[in-house]
Amino acid sequence: MRAKITKMLASAIVVAGVAGFAPAALAASCDTDRKIDIAEMNWPSAAALAHIHATILEKGYGCNVEVVAGDTVPTSASMLAKGRPAIAPEMWTGTIQEAWDKGIADGAVKPAGLAISDGAVEGWWIPKYVADANPDLKKVEDLPAHKDLFKDPDDPSQGRFYSCPPGWGCEIANAALFEAYELEESFNLFSPGSGGNLDASIIRAFEREQPIVFYYWGPTAIMGKYDMVQLEMPAYDAEVWNCNTDSACTPKRKSAFATPPVVVATSSWLSEEAPMVFEYLGKVSLNNVQISQMLNWGAENKAGAKETAENFLKTEQDVWTSWVDAETAEKIKSAL
Repeated sequence: MRAKITKMLASAIVVAGVAGFAPAALAASCDTDRKIDIAEMNWPSAAALAHIHATILEKGYGCNVEVVAGDTVPTSASMLAKGRPAIAPEMWTGTIQEAWDKGIADGAVKPAGLAISDGAVEGWWIPKYVADANPDLKKVEDLPAHKDLFKDPDDPSQGRFYSCPPGWGCEIANAALFEAYELEESFNLFSPGSGGNLDASIIRAFEREQPIVFYYWGPTAIMGKYDMVQLEMPAYDAEVWNCNTDSACTPKRKSAFATPPVVVATSSWLSEEAPMVFEYLGKVSLNNVQISQMLNWGAENKAGAKETAENFLKTEQDVWTSWVDAETAEKIKSAL
């Protein structure tokens, strides 16, 4: 009888031990000692997402994380050539499509999943009040006839088109379209210098109800706040677009912007060395409304990317806790 009891106790200890270790086995972990650098792209949504993922990976997964500065072209080039940064939370692949596709084929990069679940939009825009007052201004081809409406304050003989800041993929695409539409004779291609300056120029024009023609994208706080109209372009043509985004390719031709999925981009080593992190990144998709709400809070409170991310983590727990297991979620909540 004593032997039987001893055997039963031993079995119970084994079962208890297994049960005790089970949660630890299931709990999220970083799996790698290598530093995970996350690109903070130079636009609000991507910057906020970088800090959201940095907090979750550091506080929940125990990763060694660093947020680094980035933009579409230099970040993608570095990921393809050097495997750094490890993560780009919002990669718009349309302006780097050929290089991106080759990088996937070569095994240099790997998309973890969608960053924006219901897609994104890019194009050239005017305020609705400008469109209403100028019903003949519907297409990009109509711009030369309206150059005086959009006078460049530094060169009144020309109109001003507000393009992308240096280093953004859309800078190359806009320059190509400018050439394809032969707008150099009537418009100056104006670089705002930074995403913040572009936003400020657009906001100032809308608040004063002044004419402005500009490149922009969504989801963004500005697109959600102001009523704007997209100028028409011919349908997207992949062959044309690939040439337009290659500075060495000629001639430049007319095409709407590519609208491929906006992905969470990773250097391929991440999925091999940190599979749980890669799995997490496959769950983090947000829709346009969620991103716009996050950015609107940031804009209204004049908050930076890190503050905007902290607010999202504190107020949208129903959203982000679905990306992680319960134990990891509690670690993150405790750290906030």
